Amino acid sequence: MTWQERVRNLKRDVVAIALAMRDRRVPWYAKAVGACVVAYALSPIDLIPDFVPVLGYLDDLVLVPLGLLLVVRLIPADVLAEYRVAAAAVAERPVSRAGAVVVICLWIVAALLLAIWLGAWAVGAFGVKIFGEPALS
Repeated sequence: MTWQERVRNLKRDVVAIALAMRDRRVPWYAKAVGACVVAYALSPIDLIPDFVPVLGYLDDLVLVPLGLLLVVRLIPADVLAEYRVAAAAVAERPVSRAGAVVVICLWIVAALLLAIWLGAWAVGAFGVKIFGEPALS
């Protein structure tokens, strides 16, 4: 098995575990460990930041596969096989560029609303002048 196939299988297993967390046949302790592993694997925040030489990527290369291995052993084999097939089908679906544009636009609108709110708060709380305008009294 090549490294590319192993990485593809790891990605498929993360999706399969995320799907399996909703199944009643999966024990509660497998759901708890699985939720932690999926959250860590998909989270942009790492235990050790990636900019730290060697150690930054080492936690991703060690912790995620070990966590996946543990969860795979905790989930019943028939349930996991069912969700691996579903995860492979999800991976084959085309990417929605329109959906990505909508999500990006929502984030931009949210950031602008936050900036406006913070600006109004700064003017009211501290009398900060924005763009050289006199502060509101």
